[in-house]
Amino acid sequence: MNELAARDWKKSSFSGEGNACLYLSSTDDATIRLRESDDPHTILTTTPTALRAFIRSAKAGHLDHLAKG
Repeated sequence: MNELAARDWKKSSFSGEGNACLYLSSTDDATIRLRESDDPHTILTTTPTALRAFIRSAKAGHLDHLAKG
């Protein structure tokens, strides 16, 4: 996998300052890439459709049980 230049990554507008920032990028084939500022070499990939479904599920509270400890 080719390393993306820093300018290719966009910081989430919901990320504040510090080490807990989410960055996103997309490729020519519409693959979405996500990475976290604490471990920028670990990159998750997904499709726009799957990411949209994940966000909708999180907003609806369907994943809340995963945060309970």
